[in-house]
Amino acid sequence: MVKKPKTAEINPGPGFRIRTNIKRPDPAIIAGLGEFETPVISDLMNRLYTMTPAIHNLTAPELNILGSACTVKVFPGDNLMVHKSLDLAAPNDIIVVDAGGSSMNAVMGDLVCTKARHRQIGGFVVDGYVRDIPGILELHFPVYARGITPIGPLHRGPGEVNFPIQCGGIVVHPGDIIVGDMNGVVVVPQEIASALLQRLRDRRGAEAEYLAAVKRGEFSNEWVDTILTEGQCEIIQDHEFIYTTQL
Repeated sequence: MVKKPKTAEINPGPGFRIRTNIKRPDPAIIAGLGEFETPVISDLMNRLYTMTPAIHNLTAPELNILGSACTVKVFPGDNLMVHKSLDLAAPNDIIVVDAGGSSMNAVMGDLVCTKARHRQIGGFVVDGYVRDIPGILELHFPVYARGITPIGPLHRGPGEVNFPIQCGGIVVHPGDIIVGDMNGVVVVPQEIASALLQRLRDRRGAEAEYLAAVKRGEFSNEWVDTILTEGQCEIIQDHEFIYTTQL
């Protein structure tokens, strides 16, 4: 009898495991972060927790995402664990899928999205490709991903649910808060979410006043000159330029 190599087997443990219970943030904190657009949130995290713009809204402009992350790691082109995540995600969770950025296969389509909508899941963020966009658009259900392909997934494994992943260049832990809009997707680590929300609210008034002043034409760029001066920027005021050509 010819046996397949042991190296082809799927092994239990890292790479093939599921965590059923995770700690989720206070719903009030999640709702509070929804008061702000992603650029403002990104700024207060020093622009280091924003996913690559390659991951973008594939559905409708008004379909923002906001919720606690249910994380999924799949072998590129396989979606066994995406299906399982539907049983583990809580209502309003955002399922975040690490498909390694692969464009070979879609890891989900309209059937998975239909099931997710019935489970009251808040949306998907996929570091990979999806398919069946016409069917997804009919659902009015938010999906953010790298792109679209008609090639469907396999259903074999391996994979993980509710362990740390990377998505769009950012590490995402289960329970981190995902905020997405037409500007992009930011990841708010759960442990700093409360403090971040307070800082956002504290700055909101000053930011609104500054924007209103700019709209009135009341602003100064003296701060720009200060930076240029401190950096000893060379400023050339000679208006005469000499151009030469060589044939």
